[in-house]
Amino acid sequence: MDTHHFLVLDQGGHSSRALVFNAAGELLAQSAVAVETSTPQPGWVEQDPKAVAKSLLQSAHQVLDALPQELANSILSAALVTQRSSLVCWDRETGDALYPIISWQDRRAAQWLADQKLDEAEIHHRTGLRLSPHYGASKIRWCLDHVPAVREACLEKRLVCGPLACYLIAQLTGNKTPQVDPANASRTLLWNADSQSWDPWLLAAFGIPEQILPNIVATEHEFGDLPFDRKTLPLNLVNGDQSAALFATGALRPDTAYINIGTGAFVNAQWLDSATVPSKLLRSLVHKKESALYVVEGTVNAAATALDWAKDALGIQDISRLDQWAQQYLELPLFMNGVAGLGSPYWCDIATEFIGEGNEQQRMVAVLESVLFLLQVNLDLMKENEFCPTQVILTGGLSQLDSLCQKLADLSGLKVVRPKLIEASAQGAAYWLAGCQSQWDCRLGDTFTASAAGMDNINQRYTRWCQELNLRLPQV
Repeated sequence: MDTHHFLVLDQGGHSSRALVFNAAGELLAQSAVAVETSTPQPGWVEQDPKAVAKSLLQSAHQVLDALPQELANSILSAALVTQRSSLVCWDRETGDALYPIISWQDRRAAQWLADQKLDEAEIHHRTGLRLSPHYGASKIRWCLDHVPAVREACLEKRLVCGPLACYLIAQLTGNKTPQVDPANASRTLLWNADSQSWDPWLLAAFGIPEQILPNIVATEHEFGDLPFDRKTLPLNLVNGDQSAALFATGALRPDTAYINIGTGAFVNAQWLDSATVPSKLLRSLVHKKESALYVVEGTVNAAATALDWAKDALGIQDISRLDQWAQQYLELPLFMNGVAGLGSPYWCDIATEFIGEGNEQQRMVAVLESVLFLLQVNLDLMKENEFCPTQVILTGGLSQLDSLCQKLADLSGLKVVRPKLIEASAQGAAYWLAGCQSQWDCRLGDTFTASAAGMDNINQRYTRWCQELNLRLPQV
């Protein structure tokens, strides 16, 4: 048996994690360090760049220090997976960040973006994305317009603006040549999906000079070395968290919808003809080595974030019994989930509100259901475009809730499979580091199938929820 091992650093919205896998995909050790998020103004979501980098190093040191020396010595290489659309501006000479991380959830530039009257069809054709303030271009433009230190660094040719992954590569390796993988580069809204490079038309449209952007390299690349106390590891893979998550169970299956539910929720599917992706969904590059691999993607902007919002709004301190509540209550209000704006297929803002009566526990369950309803809208759109899944592979922190898995099976009518290891992003990155082993450890833990009573109950609410949402969508 192959005794090689691999380290994956996973920087997410709520924590930084370090995980060690063997060449068959088994998780052998892990460590996590929490990270804080601030919301200084409505619609603003920020994190401390230095604290995030420190938390990632801390988690790596913790997991490596806990390993037996023989196992630590057998680690061949490392990967880094990150939030895709979060953005950092920093000084290429000192390495110091010039402003907090602007999270992918941040919508501060929404009005500015709407005022530009850009050609949305052309944007989608070039990037695979929709015109949205969640992506990097409007965040970069905001920093250039509003942060004096960023403007000064730009004038003095010291500025780098790029995805969080790019900043972390520089911080972890000490490499002063800014580099980024294509999956994270694609989330800037400045990357061309056909040429797989920065797009001059997009740069001109947003008024962003190309020299402040990092070099785009492949997903698997020699990014530099990670120096640790016990050994130095080459960083050989960088990817977006949602992109890597697709490969947690090995190679993609054409009959499977892949759903990962964490801070946000994402549904992806293999698409045979990536040029015909529906305009309201995303065409996403998820890995590039010799060739590029694309999927179609639907996004829900607020999943765990919506639950956090509801906890604060309802004054609930503890939602550890949410799974029990979801199985207990059959009569529920509806929740219009506008916490971070609507992602696909709507791409707009709505008011966040409850419709109907219910106690605090019922309302929390309604928030949970709203995430499933938004995912189902995207699944329905994919099915309308000849995607015919037979199952869902469900991962991410919220997939631990049995009630959520069962409700998804009842709502979609599909078999829902939950792997034993739900840390999909890290395991998916390890799959590529290990050379795409055919005997990958994709042990499938629990399977949920639809029940007649459950289907009837949740589909009635889904129909009402769709009607209520349509009344609240902007009239074009």
